[in-house]
Amino acid sequence: MRMKGEIVGYKREVEEEEEINTEENQTEMVGGGLVQSKKTVVVGYALTSKKTKSFLQPKLECLARAKGILFVAIDQSKPLSDQGPFDIVLHKLSGSKWRRILEEYRLTHPDVTVLDPPDAIQHVYNRQYMLEDVADLNLSDSYGKVGVPRQLVIEKDSSSISDAVSKAGLRLPLVAKPLAAKSHELSLAYDKFSLQMLEPPLVLQEFINHGGILFKVYIVGEAIKVVRRFSLPDVSKRELSKNPGIFRFPRVSCAAASADEADLDPCVGELPPRPLLERLAKELRRRLGLRLFNLDIIRELGTKDRFYVIDINYFPGYGKMPEYEHIFTDFLLSLVKQK
Repeated sequence: MRMKGEIVGYKREVEEEEEINTEENQTEMVGGGLVQSKKTVVVGYALTSKKTKSFLQPKLECLARAKGILFVAIDQSKPLSDQGPFDIVLHKLSGSKWRRILEEYRLTHPDVTVLDPPDAIQHVYNRQYMLEDVADLNLSDSYGKVGVPRQLVIEKDSSSISDAVSKAGLRLPLVAKPLAAKSHELSLAYDKFSLQMLEPPLVLQEFINHGGILFKVYIVGEAIKVVRRFSLPDVSKRELSKNPGIFRFPRVSCAAASADEADLDPCVGELPPRPLLERLAKELRRRLGLRLFNLDIIRELGTKDRFYVIDINYFPGYGKMPEYEHIFTDFLLSLVKQK
């Protein structure tokens, strides 16, 4: 039986022990014996409320805790250097002020992994430059060929779009996308006379019939996951001649448009060859300087091995990717092991 003073002292010892156990170090039991403590991986995140909700789902946070990963929200009202310490900074915020803060933080905290470098992200936010690395790569091997649609950038003056399209030799129909890749709205222009209805700045891409199926290739470090999505339907020459005008699509390829369970023609629904995607992803990781992005890829209708990258998105909706919580937590742990 413990006396009152002993109980107080014992309680203090228990509380101190509990504090130690909840700090950064976790002790693992292997084969009945103690092994060296495992450090908790602290991931500071700066995301919009919408992105936080879609990405930091309970199933991700639960698995992360089990693997020794702790997600901590970054307070944007306080200096970043005063927060943490972090092992990894995960972010998707816009604005020049945030980019400056992050660049300064990278210089003063070289031991912290920042996902991903702000300048590299800005590159894919502009559709004028987004696909340049894919075009320069001109990837072609025994598994297929990967290119980009011919496109034209219109910065201003919608009245001159028709002449610019003719001069560039682009074929109708044309997909019109905002120059800033933060918007996913697009339009399909069937005739030259309607082009003046579009609002620059924008990018015009030649539309390529692809069986109405798009492949979203998610990339998380070296991991690759591919899902099918329904896309814009094919356009025949007859439809092209009888449907003048501009048709607007607020968003294509959302989660509700999943085509993974659909009964598709194998010629349309067959996934791109894995070796081709692995080579493409490896090259783009190096050229873009990014580790978190996805590619929207289509297969030209009537071909087996002719593919086009039509969009690149930084830090896409990983919450829609099957098994994303396992893939992402493994990726975060691999970053710490590489240090």
